[in-house]
Amino acid sequence: MEAAHNGHATASPVQRDLIVIGASAGGVDGLQELVRGLPPEFPAAILVVLHVPSTGTSVLPQILSRQGPLDAVFATDGTPYERGQIYVAPADHHLLVHDGRLRLSQGPRENGHRPAIDPLFRSAARAAGARCIGVVMSGLLDDGAAGLRFIKDHGGVAVVQDPEDAMFPSMPRAALDTTEVNGVAAAAALPALLGRLIDETLPIANEPPAARRLSDGAADEDGQDRVEIEDPAATAALLSGPPSALTCPECGGALWEHEEGGALRYACHVGHAYSLSSLVEEQGRGLEMTLWSAVRSLEERADVHHRLSRRATGNRAQVYAARAKESEDHARALREMLAGAGRLAAPTAEQS
Repeated sequence: MEAAHNGHATASPVQRDLIVIGASAGGVDGLQELVRGLPPEFPAAILVVLHVPSTGTSVLPQILSRQGPLDAVFATDGTPYERGQIYVAPADHHLLVHDGRLRLSQGPRENGHRPAIDPLFRSAARAAGARCIGVVMSGLLDDGAAGLRFIKDHGGVAVVQDPEDAMFPSMPRAALDTTEVNGVAAAAALPALLGRLIDETLPIANEPPAARRLSDGAADEDGQDRVEIEDPAATAALLSGPPSALTCPECGGALWEHEEGGALRYACHVGHAYSLSSLVEEQGRGLEMTLWSAVRSLEERADVHHRLSRRATGNRAQVYAARAKESEDHARALREMLAGAGRLAAPTAEQS
C-alpha cells in the first residue's frame, strides 16, 4: 500500500520475483545443481529456456522435479506464472512473458534456436523491470548475452554461471563480455546468490518506467509496443540500421545490421535474428550443406555418365567415361576439402 508523506505518495517496496534462466550445451547438469539447492518455499517464479532440437523430446521438467523441492512443468500459453514454480520452454516454441502470463510463440528463430534465450530475457525485462533476474549458464556461442544486457539496462539484475564451472563456457563468457553483471557463481552456489538478490527490497516508483508500461499499451523507449512481446519476430524486424549486403542463412532475405551495446546484431524483415557469432555458425552450416549437395550432384553425374559409357561405343563411350572421371575427381576434391576443414567425412542426419 502507498503511504502519504508531505502530500506525496511514497513508493511501495517490492522484491524481485521473476527469474529467467538460459542454458544450452552442458546446461542440464548446471540446472540440476541449481534447483537442488533451492528452498521449498521459493518466493519467485523460474522460467527456463534450454536449447533443444525442434523435433526433439525434452524431459527437462521431470529431471528438475526429481532434483529439487520445486515442481517443474512445461510452460503453457496464457497461464499466469506463480512463485515457487519452474516453467520450462517446450521444444520449437519461444517462451515469453506478458502481463503476468506465459506466452508461447513459434516466431522466427533467433541465433538459430527456437526456443531462444534472448526473446525470453527481453520480454521478462519489459514485463518485470527491476523485479527480473536473468541468469546465463553453460552453452556454446552467445545466445543470452544481448538479452542479459537488456535486462540490466531495464533495471533488472544480471547473473552468470562461473565459466570455470560451466561444461561449455562460451555463453557465460559472452555474457560477461557484454554486460556488467551483478554476480558470478558456480551452479551449486547460484541458489544462495539468488536468495540474497530476492531478499533485497526495491523501492519502485509509483509511475512504472517505460520498460514496464507495455500492459497499458504504451511504447517503450525503443519504440516497441506490446505486439512485440507476443511475437519476437516484430522485435527482430524492428532492429534498425543499414543493410549489410549479407543474406539470412535461413530464408535468404536481406540482413540489416544493428549495433546493440557494442555488439553487432543482424535481422531480416521476416524476423530471423543473429549475433555475429551465431551468424558465422549458421552460415557455416549452410555452406556445408551446399557443399555436400554439390558432392551428391557430382557423384550422381558420374554415375549417369558411367551408364551412358556402357551403352555407347567407340569415341562416344570414351567421352562419357572421361566425363564420369572428371565428375568423380571433383567430388573427391570436395570431400577432401570438407574433411580438411574439420568437418565430418559424411553428412550427419541433421544435414541430410
